[in-house]
Amino acid sequence: MPTDALLDRFLTGLTPLDPVAVWAHGSLGAGDYQEGRSDLDLIAVLPRPATARTAWRLGLLHARLRHEPLAGLLHCTYLSPDTVADPDRRHPTWAHQQLFGRTVTPVTRRELHSFGRVLHGEPPGQLLPPVADPELAGFVVRDQRDFWRPHVRRAELWRQDVWVDLGLLTFARATVTLREGRLITKREALEELPALGAPGEVVEDVAERRYGNGTRPAATAEWTARRAELTRSYLGPAIDTLVASYS
Repeated sequence: MPTDALLDRFLTGLTPLDPVAVWAHGSLGAGDYQEGRSDLDLIAVLPRPATARTAWRLGLLHARLRHEPLAGLLHCTYLSPDTVADPDRRHPTWAHQQLFGRTVTPVTRRELHSFGRVLHGEPPGQLLPPVADPELAGFVVRDQRDFWRPHVRRAELWRQDVWVDLGLLTFARATVTLREGRLITKREALEELPALGAPGEVVEDVAERRYGNGTRPAATAEWTARRAELTRSYLGPAIDTLVASYS
């Protein structure tokens, strides 16, 4: 499979940096992975905090992989044993064909503890501090309130598939996490949406695009505009209610 081949090449390329551990989270860890559609979300723990030379070597590693199938979907954040416990630290991260700094969120940390897939070295429980339920819930509420709710007002964004999909699925996942204290996959989130009152025709659209056989006709401009308004009209009040209930 192209996924396995890419991961093998990535791990081989990372060997000179002597990684302590490499883990997969997201759909690859949770069992909801779809080759060619899902991101390859990875965490690598290097023996020491990254220096400018480390960043250069990481950039070179990813540049050498850029022509591999699925390479554009491979994202990796680089931690070290000395920095892994700091939830506010921005770690070197390769994503979207560039290297930048990013934190490892409480959701990602909980994913790693719950269903992280060990690709190399130590398991997450040996290196990564656990995430307390209040910390996880607080992050989820802030994410809905401070990121998603303001973006609902930006009408132009919601004509894009990715905003419709992630906006709805992230809301459903947030609801279950706050209600039950557990994480769910995107597929499970899709199944939750009808019971949460999401517009049925939009949920069907998301399901067909993400899990269908690829034969659905291209969306018309009229449907794209209608879908955007249906999604925004639902998400705004739904997020407000969720945040008010758990703040």
